[in-house]
This record gives sequence, C-alpha cells and structure tokens, in this order.
Amino acid sequence: MIRPDLLRTFVRVTELASFTQAGEQLGLPRSTVSEHIQSLEELLGTRLLQRTTRKVTTTQDGLVLYERGKELLAQMDELQGLFRRHDEALGGRLRVDMPTVMARKLVMPRLGDFLARHPALELEVSCTDRRVDLVREGFDCVVRVGAVNDASVVARSLGQFPQVTCASPGYLAEHGVPETLDDLAGHRLIHYVSVLGARPSGFEYLLQGETRYQPMSGALSVNNAEAYESAAMGGLGLIQVPVHGVLDDLQAGRLVQVLADVPLPPMEISLLYAHRRLPRRVRVFMQWLGQLLGEPGVLGTPIVPKD
Repeated sequence: MIRPDLLRTFVRVTELASFTQAGEQLGLPRSTVSEHIQSLEELLGTRLLQRTTRKVTTTQDGLVLYERGKELLAQMDELQGLFRRHDEALGGRLRVDMPTVMARKLVMPRLGDFLARHPALELEVSCTDRRVDLVREGFDCVVRVGAVNDASVVARSLGQFPQVTCASPGYLAEHGVPETLDDLAGHRLIHYVSVLGARPSGFEYLLQGETRYQPMSGALSVNNAEAYESAAMGGLGLIQVPVHGVLDDLQAGRLVQVLADVPLPPMEISLLYAHRRLPRRVRVFMQWLGQLLGEPGVLGTPIVPKD
C-alpha cells in the first residue's frame, strides 16, 4: 500500500523539481525526502524521477503517478473533512499570498481574530503584487485583485473593490482639475502594469455597463501598488486605484479625488487555489476573508460584496 506521506513527498518534488525545496516546504531533511522517493520507487517497481546533479525530471510513469496521486491526496483531504466536527481544532500550515496594500490595510489589522479562533493553525503570509506560481512556490491559496486569466487554477470570487481616480493637490494645481473625459487629453496617467514592458491599457471607465479604455500619455509605469500611490503623491500624474488603498490619503488631503461623476469598473477580488477539492483550512480562511471584506465600512472602506 502506498503511504500518503510518500505520495505527498513525491508530488512536492515533482512540482518543485527539487529535493531540497520540497524538504523545506514539507519540513523534512533532504535525506528523508530522498528516502521517501526511493521507497516509493521500490514499492511500485519503476523509476519515477530522473536525478542528476543539476536537475530533477519526471519519467513517464512518474507523470502518471503525479496526476493520479495529486487527485488522490485531494480526495483524502476532502474525505477527512467530512468526518471532522465543526468545532474541531483547525491545524497544520496554511501558506497564503496577497497584495501588499490589501494585507497591510485590511487583513493584518484583523488577522488576530482569525488566529484566535484557530490557535493550532500555522499561517504563512506572503505580501507581493507579482503573479506568484501557486503550485511551484507551495501556496495553498492566493488572493488577487483584478482580472484572473489563468486556466490552470480555480478562482472563487470574494467580492469587489470600488475604484477612485485621484491625484495630488500639487499636480492639480499645475495641470488643472479634469472634469470630463475630454479633459484627460491634457493630463498624464501613471501606468500600472503587472509586468514591466507590458502595454498599458489607459484610463478605465464604464460606459453603459461595459469597461472602456481611453489611451493616455504618461512618463511612468510601475508594477507595485505602494509605488503607484507614492508616485501620485509625488505629483507625477493621475491614478486609478481601489479606494481602500488611498482612503487615509484622501481623508488627509494628500490625494484628491477627481472625475467622481465618471463611473469606474470595480476590481474583482478572487481567491485562487490549485485543486477543485478545497482543503478545509483553505475553505475556512476563504470564509473568514469573505466575511471580513463583506462587512460594511471595513476600516472606513466601502466594500461591494459578491452576490
């Protein structure tokens, strides 16, 4: 019989193509990882991985075991969850990635409530605006704001963030306050792109319920939300951003909302994970996060919950 721990080790080595990285994520010495793979190969009577000093590759038999084994582990997690009491302690490790501003301004101030409910849970939170590799980097789930264009992951909607257009008082004093879309011809937009070098879409707005884009000039493109806001406060142009990220700056007058009458498309908030069978620890975290975002006026922020 194949032991689940051997199968779990094999799946992580296959996904990471590394014995060392798999051991680090599983909390196992590299020697134990090697022993697990050797035991599995001896049990099945076939070579699963080709190992050299430079890389680890999966054999044809290994690919078959990986696909079936990944599904089997997910089914086992689901089966165990069926018989856990709702009040049973939630344990283990949960590794999550989310946008930096969302973590700092919305999640971290309230995370103590979640951990107090689940004291046996070990939570690892990565804060980044880049598109992480959910599987290769070992994340249980990833929170993303904006469109999701990755067919290899499952996406669950958590709600929507309203957007706002704003600029610094200094920029508006120099360039004037735009009042209509036509006025944007005389203004600059700070471009936000996921990958530097990508072509910016331009100014976003809604027309009859459809998202439209108006090309705008701009001398700066960034791929980080905090740099985006800092550039606006430095007077480098207009930005369009979820209102929760700039609420304090708007209230303090460091930024000023403009074009308030021009409707902007809200930004979708999604929880991404790799398998359609959702582990209990991910499901519980998703429910908590959805409740948090759905609370009226979280940190003074108008969140639009998903129906």
